[in-house]
Amino acid sequence: MKWEKKGLIYGPGKDIDWAVDSFLQPTPLVLTDRIRVFGGMRDANGVSRIGYVDLDLNNPSIVLDVSKKPVLDIGNPGFFDDNGVVPCAVVMRDDKVYLYYAGYQLATKVRFIAFSGLAVSNDNGLTFTRYKTVPILERAPGEELFRAIHSIINVDGVWRVYYGAGNKYVPGDKKTLPLYNIRYTESTDGLTFPNTEGRVILNFEGDEYRVGRPFVFYRGGTYHMFFGYSTGTISYKLAYASSKDGINWDRDDAALGLDFSADGFDSEMMAYPSVVCVDGVFYLLYNGNEYGKRGFGYAQLSGREL
Repeated sequence: MKWEKKGLIYGPGKDIDWAVDSFLQPTPLVLTDRIRVFGGMRDANGVSRIGYVDLDLNNPSIVLDVSKKPVLDIGNPGFFDDNGVVPCAVVMRDDKVYLYYAGYQLATKVRFIAFSGLAVSNDNGLTFTRYKTVPILERAPGEELFRAIHSIINVDGVWRVYYGAGNKYVPGDKKTLPLYNIRYTESTDGLTFPNTEGRVILNFEGDEYRVGRPFVFYRGGTYHMFFGYSTGTISYKLAYASSKDGINWDRDDAALGLDFSADGFDSEMMAYPSVVCVDGVFYLLYNGNEYGKRGFGYAQLSGREL
């Protein structure tokens, strides 16, 4: 596959107090007249709330609208999502938008913990109501610190769930580093999930300490996964894997053909990918340097097939 970088699409300014920087984990929803992209927008304290940016269907570089207030705010004090919410996956079901998100909470003996929440919208994502005030993907043995759904796909009546999970930190040069990898589980309804450790489908390679944000979709008899990885010297870089059954994966980063730019917003980091297809044209959305502090950009696939 060959992707052509198109540059930065959107980055918050200083005029909105709840969104002074970042647009974390751009997560797209294709509507009839626009692409609505949800993202985590940070305040001056680094706390993320979920907002959206509307993009032109035929030219994603054109911004049509930006949310004036959060579509999902942080949780109440002491709740699992009281120190930040970030979108992970969106699914349209029965004319409702189901938003699977990661809720962050600060801890004392580790930097943070993160678990999956779910919110539902009746107005195409303009507002959301929490499905539960507790995580839908709670702690499980082997997944005590991180458990976040990033892709959920209905295949023959079974919801296939691809998520990041882990249970430890390791020392780094400047701070402790979270260890997590990509795992798989299933759900009968997309609302309840096994409270057991999932199957590891992509693990660390070489000196990597995390692989995560698996964005998965099925097309032409193949499952495609876009994700990211980190090492001691690489903050975040994009990667790719494919599968015929959605469970056994072949990683092939070279097939992605995307590297850091010589300069600009993605010269040091490329992170948190998602892919959207509009009228047969594929776009890859991603964050750049400093975990997307300047916002998010995109690349366009040359041709109409991966």
